[in-house]
Amino acid sequence: MPADTTTKQVQVYKDSLIKKAEHLIIQGFPEKIVELNELLATPMFSERNFNEVHQDLNIPIPDPILVNNHAAEATDAGGDADKQPAAKRPRVDHFVPGTKVMCLPSGSVPCNEPLCEMIKIVKPIIRKLVEDSNLLKMWISFLIPKIEDGNNFGVSVQEDTLAEIQAVESEAAAFFDQISRYFLSRAKVVSKVAKYPHIEDYRRAVVELDEKEYLSLWLVVCEVRNRYSSLHDIVIKNLEKLKKPRSSNADSLY
Repeated sequence: MPADTTTKQVQVYKDSLIKKAEHLIIQGFPEKIVELNELLATPMFSERNFNEVHQDLNIPIPDPILVNNHAAEATDAGGDADKQPAAKRPRVDHFVPGTKVMCLPSGSVPCNEPLCEMIKIVKPIIRKLVEDSNLLKMWISFLIPKIEDGNNFGVSVQEDTLAEIQAVESEAAAFFDQISRYFLSRAKVVSKVAKYPHIEDYRRAVVELDEKEYLSLWLVVCEVRNRYSSLHDIVIKNLEKLKKPRSSNADSLY
């Protein structure tokens, strides 16, 4: 492919990206802020009743296990248990370590359905913030002029705005990690319930973890809305400096 054709294609890409970014700032961000405010007003997010995310684990509590002390029975019967070598005496386990989990008698343990429904709504919102932040980051990068001495105040505004956008992008990516860590943490606690079904604290830990994630998902949507608002505000206030960081009439001062 000729070099001129490649250069033209790159320039078309840059022009298209700049056009998309400016449309996103002027129209896309305000629409997204209104959309998220409406979502936060729905019953799923506004009425935060923790009882709605409580769900049965489908792990029954087994019957108590009776441990027979064969050595004691042999002694009471007048046998020769005390005369046997220590290695030949039947071993008595006074501590039951836990239930061996080969399979669950009531079937699989389901995910928390109310939280899964919320996650289906929240994940696309987070992904969109990552994509929009990346678009703005490239837009400002293309607008930064070549390095020159003097008249760099507008360039510093671009760099500060770029740093803010990069921070938002990183924070949005961390929201994704938060969701994946929730499922991993819940699986670990549920496995403890399966192994020690008679310990109520493990069952309570699952409930507390679900309630924490419920609150976190609401907070994530609020933070995404706030990030859209802050980015829109900082870009609109400095739009002139972002698009034209160096004034064209600087030479007229001399």
